[in-house]
Amino acid sequence: MPNLGPTELLIVAALFAVVLAIVVGAVMAARSGGRALSGGRTPLAPLTPPTAQGLYETVTGLTRQGRKIQAIKELRQYTGLGLKESKAIVDAVAAGHDMWSHPLMGGFRPARPMVPPGAGAAGAAGAAAVTGPDLATRVRELKAAGRAEQAIYLVRGETGMGEHEAELFVDAL
Repeated sequence: MPNLGPTELLIVAALFAVVLAIVVGAVMAARSGGRALSGGRTPLAPLTPPTAQGLYETVTGLTRQGRKIQAIKELRQYTGLGLKESKAIVDAVAAGHDMWSHPLMGGFRPARPMVPPGAGAAGAAGAAAVTGPDLATRVRELKAAGRAEQAIYLVRGETGMGEHEAELFVDAL
């Protein structure tokens, strides 16, 4: 075997580094389920419904930022309301009304009063004076009105239950 000079050793080291990089890339792609090969985008995680307070903050926050379309989308996704109804609610929020006081949100009143973001102790005291029916009562009302799917969304949003558990809860009432 002839003696290898610095140039030849550098070429061999570069080839070794390229092969090693290919092997490491393939192993990482296999571990990540192919995400590395799809432009680095990760698949969307399954959505879990927010709490009533979380939905309130999301819808009002997006509306205040001027992102009404996103607010409508979030509201539809977690309540099962239609486009027209969701738009009416978001428009009311944009006009300064409370989301939960809208007639279309009748079946989705939160178990606990909502405190507007940044309202502080005064907002909490004012919100504590407003009480509504408990979750089971609201679910029964929705179910009696033939809105079982919305009742399931309500249960999922306020309890964090999975879809199957929420369906069992609604069916049991």
